[in-house]
Amino acid sequence: MEFLLHNNDLENWLFALGVCVGVTAALYFLRSVMLRRLGDLSRRTVSQVDDLAVRMLRRTYLVFLLAIGIHLGAIFLVMPDSWRLVISRIAVASLLLQLAIWGDSGLRAWRAQLLATPGDGARKASSTILFFMMRLVVWTVAFLMMLDNFGFNITTLVASLGIGGIAVALATQNILGDLFASLSIMLDKPFEVGDFIIVGDALGAVEYIGLKTTRLRGLGGEQIVFSNGELLRSRIHNHKRMASRRVAFNLRVAYGTAEAQITAIPAMIREIVKTRSDVDFERAHFFRYGDWSLDFEVVYHFKNPDYVLHMDAQQDILLQIYRAFQREGIQFAHPLSVVRVADAKDPAGGWPAPGPGVGFRH
Repeated sequence: MEFLLHNNDLENWLFALGVCVGVTAALYFLRSVMLRRLGDLSRRTVSQVDDLAVRMLRRTYLVFLLAIGIHLGAIFLVMPDSWRLVISRIAVASLLLQLAIWGDSGLRAWRAQLLATPGDGARKASSTILFFMMRLVVWTVAFLMMLDNFGFNITTLVASLGIGGIAVALATQNILGDLFASLSIMLDKPFEVGDFIIVGDALGAVEYIGLKTTRLRGLGGEQIVFSNGELLRSRIHNHKRMASRRVAFNLRVAYGTAEAQITAIPAMIREIVKTRSDVDFERAHFFRYGDWSLDFEVVYHFKNPDYVLHMDAQQDILLQIYRAFQREGIQFAHPLSVVRVADAKDPAGGWPAPGPGVGFRH
């Protein structure tokens, strides 16, 4: 006996029901498999991307999967266009709502990971506000798309929001620029609180990173305040992230030093520098005849970026060089000018003497 209900026989209803249940079960099974595999992957790796994916997939709700299954099953039924439109719009709204929940879950999980890492309270407060704004954007876009899906004319609303947004943006463009610069600093991390940086002619340790400004503590104890936008437009030297320090300095030896002593100086300096395990020796050379000295250049690499430790090592090296020069009788040069009294027959003698046979040269 043929069973008729709304122009559909029992076979059509059973087939539609089978499609609905099958699609819903398949989507739920796919969610379970992906959750299990991503969970195993997240436990084996240190990457945080798979952790975010797991958090998002866990917020996949069965009611949304069922709405998609009902929509696909309804394709095989005969029904008025108005009913089919309602079912289609409900399925699209369910998909949009599920996407918004995934986006919100991903942002909340990302914020939780950032807050769990060690850092200053100011940066954490800034990140909380920024993530709130991003979540607000996600839900606003989802809400507008759902209104449009249900047939509401959102053109006027979007135009009004656009005009209002442009007016607000023009009025607060500097504040918004610094706000987005703060977001860039938070995500890209060119520096962090405690880093010693140089920006133009200003240098100091970072002590605060806010939504609008970043503050340094200068070497003289003063506080230096930069707007975030201005700071990112500048060239930043981050000294804390140095793997090592390249150190170069000159030694000036007095003219008249014996040739054997001059020849021995580079090897002497090499042995002194190489005695330290925290220093990599590069070179030591007699490289120039100065106006009043014989100049040697010494280059080495200190393996620690800490400035105080670098100065301790350099002080120790310079003291050992000083002791070695004293032991070998090598004199350091001092700025001086020489007045030489020469015989008039000396080719380097200079001008004719005012007296009989004697001249003066500077």
